[in-house]
Amino acid sequence: MMRILVTGGGGFLGKAITRQLLDKGYAVRVLGRNRYPEVEEMGAEGVVCDLSVGRRLDEALVGVDAVIHTAARAGMWGAYEDYYQANVVATERLLEAIQRAAVPRLVYTSSPSVTFQGRDEENVSENDARYPDTFPFYYPETKALAEAIVLAANGPALATTSIRPHLIYGPGDPHLLPRLVARHQAGRLRVIGDGKNKVALTYIDNAAQAHVQALEQLAPDSPNAGKPYFVTDEDPVLVWDWLNEVFQEAGLGRIEGQVSRWIALPLASAVEGFWWALALKSEPPITKFTVQQISSSHWYDLSNAKRDFGYAPSISGEEGKLRTIAWLKEAHPPPPPPPPEPAPAPKAAADADVDNPGSAP
Repeated sequence: MMRILVTGGGGFLGKAITRQLLDKGYAVRVLGRNRYPEVEEMGAEGVVCDLSVGRRLDEALVGVDAVIHTAARAGMWGAYEDYYQANVVATERLLEAIQRAAVPRLVYTSSPSVTFQGRDEENVSENDARYPDTFPFYYPETKALAEAIVLAANGPALATTSIRPHLIYGPGDPHLLPRLVARHQAGRLRVIGDGKNKVALTYIDNAAQAHVQALEQLAPDSPNAGKPYFVTDEDPVLVWDWLNEVFQEAGLGRIEGQVSRWIALPLASAVEGFWWALALKSEPPITKFTVQQISSSHWYDLSNAKRDFGYAPSISGEEGKLRTIAWLKEAHPPPPPPPPEPAPAPKAAADADVDNPGSAP
């Protein structure tokens, strides 16, 4: 039986990958900074290890036939060193340990943001996308550095590939939709831009499926060895219309208000400057990277993934949306309506005469 190590196996994507691997009969070992009882109850073996330190890595790789590396530091704010340690140094340590253990296959979880140039990207393929000269934030920069290291390590002894799922959503999402819901319920979410930008989303099961399929195909001479791949749902959506439909169906109401991209960008720049000046550790309410992402179109050509490892999303975008709405209704119910105001006390007869003199008999 093939044994697969999943780093970050307690996270949203890692857990979905682990479930699919177990369902297919693989033995799965999950590596994370903490134990994940829910994942271990599914049948996975748990190993506690901080990748940026590297202790217990050699132990975790004993008997392993392949690695899927999903662990990373995400987010829109923070210190460069934190992102570098979690995304680059951790990947380097893992890769060194994989090579010592002679593990023959590695699938790396990347992001389309590693090629994002801050403008519209429509039907882009991996053949056309390049790392930018400068990055809008530390997350895509450090993910690009790590991806490049992984792909450069591809060779006869170790086959590597990189999967770039875009905006993963679905039941259990702890990141994307909960953040948007919280801002919406607080009255702080606005449509940025003209509201007509087209964006590719990736339902959680489809993102996990892409990793499993890429792993099963991967070998030193396979078509996907040494290459990165965009993966998303089949069709992009008008993202603000999609959000409004999800919010309305979940009982949360439509997004009210709209801000021009050209107003939002300088505003975000000013807010970031204020945060840096005061050395605030909390995430700003708006950042330039966020504005660029949510006001532009970005969707991708899936031809290479379909051809090289048979990727075909198993869950349609419509089905993914319906499942997500059902989950939101349960996990994030709308606030209860305010209690009705008490009815006014009936007026005394004398008062009625004063208010309405003509009503007296």
